[in-house]
Amino acid sequence: MGFLFVAMGGAMGAMARYAISLFPVKTEFPLLTLITNIIGAILIGFIVGIANTRSVSDHSVLFWKTGVCGGFTTFSTFSLEACNLFMDKQYFLGGLYVLLSCMGCILGVVCGEKLSAIIK
Repeated sequence: MGFLFVAMGGAMGAMARYAISLFPVKTEFPLLTLITNIIGAILIGFIVGIANTRSVSDHSVLFWKTGVCGGFTTFSTFSLEACNLFMDKQYFLGGLYVLLSCMGCILGVVCGEKLSAIIK
C-alpha cells in the first residue's frame, strides 16, 4: 500500500515541478531549479516538523515526504546544471548556484520545521 501513496505523491510533485519550469524566466542562472529546491526543502522540513509533533499516519508521511517532495525536488537537475556551469567555465555562477542551493535548502528545512511549530 505504501508504494501507492509514494506513487500518487510523486506524480503530484513531478507535475508541480513541471509547472514551475514553465514560468517564463530566461537566464543562464538556473533560478527555477534553485527556487524549486528551496520550496521542497521548506516543505520537507514542515512535513517532518508536523510528523514529529503530531499524530500523522505513516501513509501521509510517505505521500508527502517521499512522494511529493521526492517528485518535486530536483537534485539531479541541480547537479547537472551546476556541472554544466562549471564545464562552460562559468565558475562564479556555478559556485554561487551551489552555495545558494545548499544554504537555501538547509535554511529551508529549518524554516519549514519552525513553521510547523507555529501551526497548532
